Amino acid sequence: MVSLIQQYEFNTNPGPYFVPRNALPETEPQSYPVRFIAFYLPQFHAVPENDQWWGKGFTEWTNVTKALPQYVGHFQPRLPADLGFYDASTLKALEAQAELARLGGVYGFCIHDYWFGGRKILEAPVTVLLDNPQIKLNFCLCWANESWSRRWDGLENELLLKQEHSPEDDLRYAESVVRAFRDERYIRIDGRPLLLIYRPGIMPDPRATVDRWREYFISAGCGDPYIVMVQAFGDSDPRPYGMDAAAGFPPHKVGWNLPDCSGYLQLFAASSRVYVSSYDEMASAEIAARTTEYRMFPGVCPSWDNEARKPKRGQSFIGSTPQKYGDWLASAAAFAGAQGTADEKIVFINAWNEWAEGTYLEPDRHFGFAYLSETRRVLDNLNAPPGQERPRPAAPVVDSRSAPRISFRNRIRNKLSRTLRLS
Repeated sequence: MVSLIQQYEFNTNPGPYFVPRNALPETEPQSYPVRFIAFYLPQFHAVPENDQWWGKGFTEWTNVTKALPQYVGHFQPRLPADLGFYDASTLKALEAQAELARLGGVYGFCIHDYWFGGRKILEAPVTVLLDNPQIKLNFCLCWANESWSRRWDGLENELLLKQEHSPEDDLRYAESVVRAFRDERYIRIDGRPLLLIYRPGIMPDPRATVDRWREYFISAGCGDPYIVMVQAFGDSDPRPYGMDAAAGFPPHKVGWNLPDCSGYLQLFAASSRVYVSSYDEMASAEIAARTTEYRMFPGVCPSWDNEARKPKRGQSFIGSTPQKYGDWLASAAAFAGAQGTADEKIVFINAWNEWAEGTYLEPDRHFGFAYLSETRRVLDNLNAPPGQERPRPAAPVVDSRSAPRISFRNRIRNKLSRTLRLS
């Protein structure tokens, strides 16, 4: 019988898949035949609003450090390694992240942008980036255009910041991102600045918003923006909104309706109400959902687990390894590489640093640089001549004396350990 303390100690120490920093190449990729763009969460610095709502000094790290494993094999807490508990509003943190992203094969970041009727929040990382053109970091913005509520502690009906969409607000938001659009590091597709929107379906007339944006940005000298909607909350097809493409954002669209296997896990507390699905099945569902009916940029995620935000009632996907993630990313890169123009060969990764949702490429104490190293390996193989691809390191040997043992019924064990089938 594995105890919670044993699981905790296993999670917070180097594990069998651990990869040190020196496994990363010392030089940047020679080219990006497919551009890997990772979503970036800016909520790693204190702001007055979070001080008021959640307590003085609150950042995303506050949730991350409180997480505990809920079942045998549950990888919590997830604690940072080389970058530490950084403050994302500092130049030092952004420079370190930019360097690791380049060495890890990440082309750039898609930074979540929070705008509420003229009010910006968590904007410090973008401001620091724009104020320091020497930082070598490609980036674009995703307007996270939903209202904020106290959903983390279950009080979803209590609004913190309400999103009010209007024609006037459309133009004010456009004005707020012009400086970013004009930055030389801003990511473009065929010369057009790339702008993502998180939830077009909650806008009163998203097609009219898109038309206003196009007219405004063209008149401002920024060109016709390349507007992409995130595939989430039931939205998949960008065409009804007059948008140029859709971006995969798993586990959204492909992960929420998978079977729950928590009943076959050894829970540490009878009060746990977790929902646990298979990482393999999520990856397979994303592969099956790809389409060429409209421009779609595939999305992948290294893992996903929001236990840090919803203690004892989080949702997680069990079975992720760096190798499985690499196979999924390679499949997505192959799909993206066969579509569109050179600039439209893009894969979105969720995410660079979503620590409280358990999906990130930054190094942690258990895996080290394993996921980032795998990202670079996939990119290097896209650049390699046929037959000269860089092989994956030998499969790790699990030390049975230190690794917690996970017991499932045979049919669940087979589902969770099934080799990822690529299409």
